[in-house]
Amino acid sequence: QVQLVESGGGLVQPGGSLRLSCEASGSILSINIMNWYRQAPGKQRELVATVGIGGTTNYADTVKGRFTISRVNAKKTGYLQMNSLKPEDTAVYYCNANLQLTTGWTQTSWGQGIQVTVSS
Repeated sequence: QVQLVESGGGLVQPGGSLRLSCEASGSILSINIMNWYRQAPGKQRELVATVGIGGTTNYADTVKGRFTISRVNAKKTGYLQMNSLKPEDTAVYYCNANLQLTTGWTQTSWGQGIQVTVSS
């Protein structure tokens, strides 16, 4: 099975930084598309950032200039670098990726979710 495992979350003070990782395991060739979502208590899940097949990136207005999404296919890992964190960034963060499998098929998978808490 292909799985995505997230790491790097935790508690940070306002203005601090965290780097989330999303590592894919299994027989994959590349990450076609990677997205990061977040969900705060009582709110809908929202798309934070995405990187496409050609490397184009898009960000939610609330995180532009502060967050950077990337993927390193040699490591089968995607990242979300979060700088200048604000309390309103507090949420559970989920990675989502469309993966190119060695069989020629693609598969879309979700990470397990990881807590990010920004508080003084």
